[in-house]
Amino acid sequence: MKGNNNNLFQAELVNEALKQSFIKLHPAKMFRNPVMFMVYIGTLVMAGVCVWIAAGETSQGSLIYNIIVTAILFITLLFANFAEAIAEARGKAQADSLRKTREETPAKMLSSNEEITIVPSSQLRKGDVFICETGDIIPSDGEIIEGLATIDESAITGESAPVIREAGGDKSSVTGGTKVLSDKIKVKVTTEPGESFLDKMIALVEGASRQKTPNEIALTILLAGFTLVFIIVTVTLKPFGDYANTPITVAAFISLFVCLIPTTIGGLLSAIGIAGMDRALRANVITKSGKAVETAGDIDVLLLDKTGTITIGNRKATHFYPANGIEEKALIKAAVLSSMADETPEGKSIVELAGINPSIYDVKDPQFIGFTAETRSSGIDYENTRIRKGATDAIKNIVTNSGNIFPAEVEEKVRAISQNGGTPLVVSENEKALGVIELQDIIKPGIKERFDRLRKMGIKTVMVTGDNPLTAKFIAEKAGVDDFIAEAKPEDKMNYIKKEQ
Repeated sequence: MKGNNNNLFQAELVNEALKQSFIKLHPAKMFRNPVMFMVYIGTLVMAGVCVWIAAGETSQGSLIYNIIVTAILFITLLFANFAEAIAEARGKAQADSLRKTREETPAKMLSSNEEITIVPSSQLRKGDVFICETGDIIPSDGEIIEGLATIDESAITGESAPVIREAGGDKSSVTGGTKVLSDKIKVKVTTEPGESFLDKMIALVEGASRQKTPNEIALTILLAGFTLVFIIVTVTLKPFGDYANTPITVAAFISLFVCLIPTTIGGLLSAIGIAGMDRALRANVITKSGKAVETAGDIDVLLLDKTGTITIGNRKATHFYPANGIEEKALIKAAVLSSMADETPEGKSIVELAGINPSIYDVKDPQFIGFTAETRSSGIDYENTRIRKGATDAIKNIVTNSGNIFPAEVEEKVRAISQNGGTPLVVSENEKALGVIELQDIIKPGIKERFDRLRKMGIKTVMVTGDNPLTAKFIAEKAGVDDFIAEAKPEDKMNYIKKEQ
């Protein structure tokens, strides 16, 4: 049981909940729930009746019978308090677990002379450098300054698929509490103690407040009304009993009253709200009140950003298409050489697709041409060879301005790639077009099935992207979303939200 963190009835939680069940018997705490407060009063009255019978009273039945009724009422109170306490203890355990992860995770800190010292993660400061190897828990938020690794971020993001993080580029940040699955990385701490992602999550969990939702308030008022009605019904039985010369004991009155009022609903009402907050937390969604959980249940439209949510986040090279009369090997060589100094994810994916180490090409005195917004191309110059890779119109201008013809089949392939939601990059060598590289947004595995589940729940999914309508339509159909907003600006998102409200 201890090893299963998802088990609601862990020994530690049960012990804490039992303790809180008795603490919650304080009148000030019981008064917050009108239904259970009436049961509380009934229990006190029955305890008094038991003392009265023990003192010699004979009109209220046997002492054992009255003790049994009192015990049942007392157990009912404890059960209601226990249900609320176990839900509260679960949320507290989540915060304690996060705090323990932060405080006890060992860090392999590097000193200025490259010596490794094992220190608690709580001692790391901004600017410190540590090493993580296979199987290590990353002790603090930071940036990878050397190496690459496969990292399990499911504890933070809920995404089961491991991700690759590496030095340089936009995939170098790591989060404390995640686990290194392979390889070795050197990380520089980027946050001070108390400012990490884990610290912020702990603060959110501990700051979650038990506020009654509008529906819960309305239901409480309704239950209080029912309770008042049943008080009147129960009290009126006394004159009827006297008229029929039928004595009715206090135990009978209270037992009938407790059975008539909605005791079960009243006892579990607060526990249901807390359990909802806990269930959301187990799905890595922090809700700061029961009202937020209730609001989440009313959601019927979900707006999702395309990049990083529906797609992996970076476009990847998927195909090489040589022009007529050009061998594929020549196109691949030019594409790889033009990407040698390209640190963008797209440039790296071109080398990865080619499956060639650029160092096999004997290139003397290379001069790398970086990408600029003005030229919209990048490349390499070496030994009277000029290779460029970039946007179609940019490369077309280079080719035609030199007096060469831009191949019709290349233009046709560019058009076909665009219609299929891809991004074409044209490659040229010495101002002659060699062919096209196709880049595609990679849809996250399993995303279509998730959207199907949301659709069955009655939730409409809408993709928001800055892409042109043609590309957006293709990705939306491939991902399985219900609608999309193309070339989206912030005001477009707000207008769509207002339309759906």
